[in-house]
Amino acid sequence: MARRYDSRTTIFSPEGRLYQVEYAMEAIGHAGTCLGILASDGVLLAAERRNTHKLLDEVFFSEKIYKLNDDMACSVAGITSDANVLTNELRLIAQRYLLQYQESIPCEQLVSSLCDIKQAYTQFGGKRPFGVSLLYMGWDKHYGYQLYQSDPSGNYGGWKATCIGNNSAAAVSMLKQEYKEGEMTMKDSLALAIKVLSKTLDITKLSAEKVEIATLVREGDTTKITILPGSEVDAQIKKNEEEEAKAEAAKKEKEKEREKEKPKPKSK
Repeated sequence: MARRYDSRTTIFSPEGRLYQVEYAMEAIGHAGTCLGILASDGVLLAAERRNTHKLLDEVFFSEKIYKLNDDMACSVAGITSDANVLTNELRLIAQRYLLQYQESIPCEQLVSSLCDIKQAYTQFGGKRPFGVSLLYMGWDKHYGYQLYQSDPSGNYGGWKATCIGNNSAAAVSMLKQEYKEGEMTMKDSLALAIKVLSKTLDITKLSAEKVEIATLVREGDTTKITILPGSEVDAQIKKNEEEEAKAEAAKKEKEKEREKEKPKPKSK
């Protein structure tokens, strides 16, 4: 049935669906995982690195996280070449606003401006939707720390914690259980991000080479965006592994105690 309606981006199916947009969402579902967590004292983005080749020159190589301006950064899941076009557009929008008004663009205004462009690509013939979803972290004087997600359809929303890409449903389910609103610090967010990634990524063992983490915090009157070094990520991964080992040992101990407490069958 779909084949009659999916050849063009502008044709609705009888159920009112745009199949090309849904196919773009499917492409993102197979991409590397990206998650964002909003803390009381900052925002954190964590992303899975897929392209970890020994011969890659990593002078300053960031595959998944892009700085947009002094107050915003984003992480991408999907087709990287599409992401390059969109991040370039985001930087241009931010710089035009800075030149015109001599201050940083509000976070939501930047997200909304890009989503208008994304939506246009689902409306006019001869184009296809961008096969990329973005997570944005930022700070502005109006709403403080913010986390947004945008889709190929041009739809966007603000989040406290969310995940896009491969295994995103499992990650969001974990975040729902573990995220504590109003209580999360950057330290807690980093620990939670590592915990979620270690359980949801399709790799046997989590390492700093496979994960990229960036933080956004305020220091005085300036916003500081930092991509964490591998040593710091490795230390956090080890800490998480130790905590999991302790939890597993405590669980086994409880099971042993229960076995002991069970009444033994009386011998006849």
